[in-house]
Parts: sequence; C-alpha cells; structure tokens
Amino acid sequence: MMSSGSSVFRVGISFAIVCIFYVPTIDSLPELSPQKYFSTLQPGKASLAYFCQADSPRTSVFLEELNEAVRPLQDYGISVAKVNCVKEETSRYCGKEKDLMKAYLFKGNILLREFPTDTLFDVNAIVAHVLFSEDVENARLYFFHCKLVLDLTQQCRSTLMEQPLTTLNIHLFIKIMKAPLLTEVADDPQQVSTVHLQLGLPLVFIVSQQATYEADRRTAEWVAWRLLGKAGVLLLLRDSLEVNIPQHANVVFKRAEKGVPMEFLVLHDVDLIISHVENNIHVEEIQEDEDDDVEGPDIDTQDDEVAETVYRDRKRKLPLELTVELTEETFNATVMASDNIVLFYVDWQAVSMAFLQSYIDVAIKLKGTSTMLLTRINCADWPDVCTKQNVTEFPFVKMYKKGKNPVSYTGMLGTEDLLKFIQLNRISYPVNITSIQEAEEYLSGELYKDLISYSSMSVLGLFSPNMTTAKEDFSEAGNYLKGYVITGIYSEEDVSLLSNKYAATLPALLLARHTEGKIESIPLASTHAQDVVQIITDALLETFPEITVENLPSYFRLQKPLLILFSDGSINPQYKNAILTLVKQKYLDSFTPCWLNLKNTPVGRGILQAYFDPLPPLPLLVLVNLHSGGQVFAFPSDQAIIEENLVLWLKKLEVGLENPITILPAQEWKPPLPAYDFLSMMDAATSQHDTEKVPKCMKETDVQENDKEQYEDKSAVRKEPIETLRIKHWNRSNWFKEAEKSFKCDKEL
Repeated sequence: MMSSGSSVFRVGISFAIVCIFYVPTIDSLPELSPQKYFSTLQPGKASLAYFCQADSPRTSVFLEELNEAVRPLQDYGISVAKVNCVKEETSRYCGKEKDLMKAYLFKGNILLREFPTDTLFDVNAIVAHVLFSEDVENARLYFFHCKLVLDLTQQCRSTLMEQPLTTLNIHLFIKIMKAPLLTEVADDPQQVSTVHLQLGLPLVFIVSQQATYEADRRTAEWVAWRLLGKAGVLLLLRDSLEVNIPQHANVVFKRAEKGVPMEFLVLHDVDLIISHVENNIHVEEIQEDEDDDVEGPDIDTQDDEVAETVYRDRKRKLPLELTVELTEETFNATVMASDNIVLFYVDWQAVSMAFLQSYIDVAIKLKGTSTMLLTRINCADWPDVCTKQNVTEFPFVKMYKKGKNPVSYTGMLGTEDLLKFIQLNRISYPVNITSIQEAEEYLSGELYKDLISYSSMSVLGLFSPNMTTAKEDFSEAGNYLKGYVITGIYSEEDVSLLSNKYAATLPALLLARHTEGKIESIPLASTHAQDVVQIITDALLETFPEITVENLPSYFRLQKPLLILFSDGSINPQYKNAILTLVKQKYLDSFTPCWLNLKNTPVGRGILQAYFDPLPPLPLLVLVNLHSGGQVFAFPSDQAIIEENLVLWLKKLEVGLENPITILPAQEWKPPLPAYDFLSMMDAATSQHDTEKVPKCMKETDVQENDKEQYEDKSAVRKEPIETLRIKHWNRSNWFKEAEKSFKCDKEL
C-alpha cells in the first residue's frame, strides 16, 4: 500500500510505534537446523532459506548480502534463515553440492521457487527476486488517496492496480495516480495534452457551460473516479472556448493515437460515458489478443528501435544449438580446450537479445567451415564469471585462443562486421613477410585471397633491419588492428628493392587497395603506434563512399560537413567523376563527400523529407553541416552536376551568398514519451552518490592458469560493484577509441 500527504505521515508514525511494541524484529540472519527451520514455517507465510554445510570464502559474500536482506524482507512479511546442514538430520536440500548453491522460497511448507545464488549477487537482487517471483500469487498493489482527506478519522479512497505487477506498469501506475484527478480547460481539445495522453491513455472532456457549471463539475469528478487509471478526465468550459464544437455534444473523446479524429458525443448518463471508454479499450485488447501476428498500436511508442525489433521478432525461433551455452562449471574448461568466441549477454536486455540474433546468423554462416567454437554465457545467471572476465557492459564479445591474450570485439553489433572480425583473426598480425616474391603476392592479394573479401585493403610496413623501435611500434599497431584490416611487415636486407619500386622512403607503409587495383606509399614521419593506427584508419575510408547505416559512424567521426549526393539507384558515372576530380584538386578537403542509394538505404528518403517540402526530383546534392549550426544547403536542381558548377556553388557557400534550405534543431534524440526516459532517471539517481573510481588504464595480460582454477581476464583491477554494469550502445563503432585508450595506458604503465 502507498499513501500521500503530510496528514497521513502522522498516522504512519503511530502505526510504526505500535509495531515496535508488538512485533519483534530480527536484524541478523538466524541460524537453524533443518528440523527447527521446518517447524517454524507457518501456513500462508513466506520464508527464504539458504542451506549450508560449512562456511567458506565462496559463500561468505552471499551470506553477508543475505544478512542485509533480512530487514527489508521482514517489512514484506517474509522471514529469512540460514539452515545449517548437520549429519544427524537428513534433508533433500542438504544433498549434492549443486543443491547448496541455491536459495529456496517457501510458502508454508510448500516450495515455491529455487534461486541460484549467482543471481542473488547483492541485497537488491535478493529482494527483487523474492518479491517479483512469478510463483507468488495474490499480490495486489493499491494507491491510497489520503492527501484529499482532511479528517484523520475518515478512510482514504484507494485504487487497485489492475495491470500485471511489472516495474514499467508500477511506474506508469504511480505517475497516473499522482496526476490531477480533474483539470479545467478552456482551450481547443485538439491542442490539450496531459500526462495521461503521454502515457497512452485517452482523454474524456465533459463539456460544461456557466449555467450548469456546478452540476457538470460534480459529474466530471464522479467520472474521473470511475475512470481513474483508464483515462484522463477534463472539464471543458464551452463559454470561454474560442474553437466551436457541436452544440449538441456534451462529451468529447480523444484517443492517444496520433491522427485519430476526436469523437463528439451526446451521453446523458455517467454509465454510458464509462461504458464508451471501457468498450473502446476492451476492443483494442481483444484485437491484440485475437491476432498476435498484427502488431499492437503501442509498437510506435517503444522505448527505442532495438526494443521494437526484439518485440517484432519475438516469435522467431533461433537455432541456439549452433552455439554452446556456458556456465560457471564449463567456462574454464571450454575456453582453454579450443579457440573460442564468447558472447557475454543478459537475457532481459533488448540490445543483447537483438545481437543474439546476429550472433546466431554468424554461427549459421560459419557452420562446417570454421574451427572457431562459438559459445555464449548469460551473465544474468552467471554474473561471477562475467565479472572475472572484466565484462561490465552488454552485449560483449571476446575471442580466446590458446596461449594468447583474449581479444575484445569493439566493432558494430551486426552480422557482417562480427563475421569479418572472426575471419580476419584466423591468422596472426602483422604477418611476417620474408621474401620479395612473398611480398608481391601479399600486395596483389594472392597470399591471402580467401580473406580479401573481408578486407578491401592490405597494409605492408617497410623497415630497414636496424629500425628496431619502428618495427616494434608497427607490430603493436598491427596487433590492435587485427580483425579489421590485414597487416604485414617486411624488414629484410633487400627491402630497398621494394621501397625503390614503389617510391617509398623508409620507414613507409604500402597500401594495397584490392578493389581499385592500386598500391600507394605513405612515408612514416612518426612511427609511434598510435600515429600508425591513425594513418591506417584514415586510409581505410573511401574517397567517395556510399553511405549506409553501418558505415556512417566511421565517416561521421571526421567532424566534417557531409556533401551527400542522394540517388534512387546507382549514381551517374559523370557525377562521380566530377566529385572525384574536385577531391584530387583539394576543393573538398573540408568536407566529407559521399553518396546515398535510397534503394539500399531507404531511411535516406525520410532524411530528404525532413530537408525538403515537397521532395524535388532525384538526384539531389546536399551539404549538411551537422557539427556546427545544423544548416542544410541544396545544390540548385536546375544546374548540371559538373565541375564548374560545383566549384562556383562552393565558393558562394564560402562567402555566405547561399541561404540554407533548413536548419536542423539542436535537440537530443529522446524517447517518444517523457515517462519512458529511464536513462535520465538513472543518471539523476546515480549522480546523487559517488561511485568508486575504476583505474583509467587497462591492459590485458596473459592469465592462463592451471585447469583447476577459473580462467580469469585480469585486464583491469576490478573495483566497481556489480551495479555499475553498463549497456552497450547499439550503433557502436569505437574500436579505434579503445585502441587509443590502450596506447595512452601503455605509455603511463
């Protein structure tokens, strides 16, 4: 039960004092024998028990948290006990060792549920699992409206929550209960919005006039109480209303869905108003239940696109048997026995479940062709394993190879990128090239022709034999880039033959672009590993790329205005040649020139509709300054896309003679409904207290241990609690940033 208001606060104190006198409280965890414990169980009363043979370091942390959970669970009428297993007494809960890694929830002497102790990792997890156990029946939640009661001898009105007891439903229920019961408005109903509408509930306007105001208000209050939690009720003052509504209408019904016209009704009975609202809600629920294949109307208000994708694919059967599910018992033996890819995920999180589909797609593509074992572990069930592997955000992928440090995957969370990462990691980098002939085969793509489809460019570092430091830095850079590009190194005595052939001054990089059939040389003014990574990263970007959802982050991070050519299909070679000519002439150095095929990337049509109204014919050349100002400029559609016209247009832009067609608002991408902005709520909550600092530098070390011990990734000294686990962003493309952090750490270490 919950209440509000200061008057009830005094009643709450009195009640607490009575409880202190008559209900003894236990602050510490009681220890009982099995016989004694089962004799204390009472019919209808819930009890949580942990059966233990002997205290050990492995259980000490859990017992500390269980002790902390005694008082909060007592507040809900649930007792907690530690049951010491003794030889003199037999109990099926004191049997095998695996049974001792569970806690048991009883109602009377009936077992309701078992909890693996790994899932009860702290006091909050213990309380949450017990209170929200699916097997606990007859739970009810009431809201008591005591703020409206001035006389303490009167009873408070109460409202029962009719929806299932989930975190989201409780959150929405409380927000609705705290909203005003009745609001008076004198505005156009079409323009009125309340918290009810934001939460997906309809609005009911009781139309009033001055002569019948008091009676109409009483009617509106009565309707508001009857529809509390189902709809918002407002008193609409017709006399002061600027927008006319039909004279005969006394009720206006406004749905939460956008684009649905309002209903102007004539209903002279309160029950008719209630029935109209409830019948409409009932029809929507029946339609949703009868036709599960039709997406419900609430799909458009999912918290994010990832959650929506998971919802749409909820009936898809995944062939999980293509991957091996790991547990605490099997993790160590599996990752040490063979080369493994491990997916760390949590089954309650939308991004994890969406990426699990991509992970299974990779397993399908690699079936029967790879020696790499694809495995997965649910960190919601085995948090200790994930903690030891230094995994603090989900989903996360690591590659384990015999005798080598684990390699973290930090690319895009999609099938193709993960597949590329796995395939390119079949060999070690950088590849040591030992002859001129082998170097030529490497540059032509013949040496690793089965990998060329995953890497459009191969990089060969040229060094004199005595350039020890430069070679070490390049090797370090190649190691960081493994899984993303093929790198090799040549430092034999005859290296000058290659450097002379390709006009390269040592030390240098040779970039073999296989799709273009070109080899270019880049001198290394600085051989520091971080600089080498930056050079190779920039070289991987195309001069005039086709922009897609997957590669946009790579070009977006350049922080330059985007010069985009929108096309409904392949672009005219004449346009491409004109833009490439301007690139060579350095006219476009301050821009990122690219093109977007609306057939391959349909989302581009929505982008154009935001820029133009109406949409002009394609192709369209647009300059978008996203990083400063948000201005959008359009190349004149009546001019041909040729070099002369493009140069003239760019010069006009430079001197300010062109006006933007629109200016993009500097607003954040937020959830569609304010009540769903859980990230802001979490940020506000976490900012109220200090969190322990995590060491800035993290360096993975070789941590293979003997078979009896847990394989542990000690890439960082772990000081953060389990609550600091974070969720990965869906469009994650920060592998270069991760590498950059590691370089800084190496220097400090």
